[in-house]
Amino acid sequence: MNDRQHDFQAKEFVENLPLLPGVYRFFDGKGEVLYVGKAKQLKKRVASYFQKTNISPRIRLMVSHIARIETTVARSEAEALLLENNLIKSLRPRYNILFRDDKSYPYIVLTGDEFPRLTYYRGALNRQHQYFGPYPNAYAAKESIQLLQRIFRIRTCENSVFNNRTRPCLLHQIHRCTAPCVKLVSAEDYQANIRNAVLLLQGRHQEVEQTLRAAMERAAEAQHYEQAAALRDQLRALHTVQQKQFVESTGGATDADIIALAQQDGLVCVNLAMVRGGRHLGDKSFFPEHAEDLSADEIVQAFIAQHYLSRSVPPLLVLEAECNDEALAQLLGEQAGHAVKISQAASGERKQWLDMAQRNALLALQQRKAQQGGQRLRLDKLRELLDMPDLQRIECFDISHTMGEAAQASCVVYENLDMRSSQYRRYNITGITPGDDYAAMRQALTRRYQKLSAGESARPDLILIDGGLGQLHIAMEVAHELGLNDLALIGVAKGEERKVGLEQLVFPDGTVKQLRSDDPALHLIQQIRDEAHRFAITGHRAKRGKARITSSLEEISGVGDKRRRSLLTHFGGLREVAQASVEQLCQVEGISKALAEAIYRQLH
Repeated sequence: MNDRQHDFQAKEFVENLPLLPGVYRFFDGKGEVLYVGKAKQLKKRVASYFQKTNISPRIRLMVSHIARIETTVARSEAEALLLENNLIKSLRPRYNILFRDDKSYPYIVLTGDEFPRLTYYRGALNRQHQYFGPYPNAYAAKESIQLLQRIFRIRTCENSVFNNRTRPCLLHQIHRCTAPCVKLVSAEDYQANIRNAVLLLQGRHQEVEQTLRAAMERAAEAQHYEQAAALRDQLRALHTVQQKQFVESTGGATDADIIALAQQDGLVCVNLAMVRGGRHLGDKSFFPEHAEDLSADEIVQAFIAQHYLSRSVPPLLVLEAECNDEALAQLLGEQAGHAVKISQAASGERKQWLDMAQRNALLALQQRKAQQGGQRLRLDKLRELLDMPDLQRIECFDISHTMGEAAQASCVVYENLDMRSSQYRRYNITGITPGDDYAAMRQALTRRYQKLSAGESARPDLILIDGGLGQLHIAMEVAHELGLNDLALIGVAKGEERKVGLEQLVFPDGTVKQLRSDDPALHLIQQIRDEAHRFAITGHRAKRGKARITSSLEEISGVGDKRRRSLLTHFGGLREVAQASVEQLCQVEGISKALAEAIYRQLH
């Protein structure tokens, strides 16, 4: 299609578009989505791509490939924004800026039980419990839990354990729990500790200190010296917590996210610093794709939309870039159930937060550049070795089992100079002869690439098979059966004595090549192959452990389906059954002491 035909078709299409809010999608000649965007007025926004002459080279290239346009009219600009965000995440268009959609952020939870439990949590929120956070990473959340345990000695055990204790556990002995399970603390005193913990998590340190100090003085006056000493220890531990904070607000219990940006040599880093209850909980760095020629304002606006429209948002966002999208602020507020202020005018304490986030963004970017420099060298060497100058996406398969038990296959993905863990997949292997690695590999590859042959998944440039010529032949047969004969396949054999550095590359024509142990191309292959092995073995071990406990229960005389279900229901899972003591097992209906002892012996 030449440019004149292209322009004519675009103008004809644009003339029929409405002046209404909505979402537009650009497709190329192969039917792949190039770009997804939202507009306050579809007609004006789509027309601008074909009328402007000062667009960037990258966008000009995208426009030259547009073969089809689809639009969806929305009721409001906010609704269009939400639809745009969902489509970007599901379709991952080539020309949209993309932020990796990590797992949900961790929270600290105080459960709604009579004696609330303090725990770490990821996932959907439940109104029955109190949630604090989110925290930027698991370490920050778990460290805060440990500090709260030290001060307020709140229980952390699961209900299945708590409801079946007959004597205090080790945490009580080391002064990390008040042992409410065996009534060593009154409900009133325990709730007082919970209230203080909530105040501390909300950043109200002074209130907590005043409450503890007043209670200590009252206990001393009443000559309850042991209680006064315990409160004194809580105050000391509280001061330790305060000293551990890197940044603490002087303006009260502030909840805010600080978003800073760093750009260098085509790389972009967005740093998100989280402040909850006036305390800096830590930060997290994001490295978006397809952001090379975008302005800071466009990058930050895309980050806010993709990051917050699927998770909680604090009342205040502090930015260094401009973000004047009223629809975005309105939608965030509607989703959060409270007003969300987006502030670019940072001064005083907010300026300190922003400066800190900017420094961290720059440091993370410099580390990323150093890391990618090594990765780029490895990838370039592999491209040169295989004569594949456009090599980008590599997928690798491995099979894991123990003497044929609990066989599982793994597939890991390397793309854009990094491992893409969100795209990893595991496949439980069933219906084969135990230990038949060829059949396991055939099943995994067939299940993986059936979707590719139907055009429903990303196409790898190279597939690595952990194994020799036999496994590689299986992969070739699967590719042929699925009509994917053009897939590049290579086997990675262990080599002599199965030593690291002696790996051999096995090609479909039977050629075997051994690279030098210091070859960067080999290092990249080892990195991907080792990750596939790690991912397979961890999944296999979990599956094997679950299967063994289940089969062990089935082998015990006197434990039928009904008692097995009672055990699992009472303790909440197989792992908890294996961890239970004889006394705890006796608490389950239908389990005598003799049977409990038999179960304990079988599982230990």
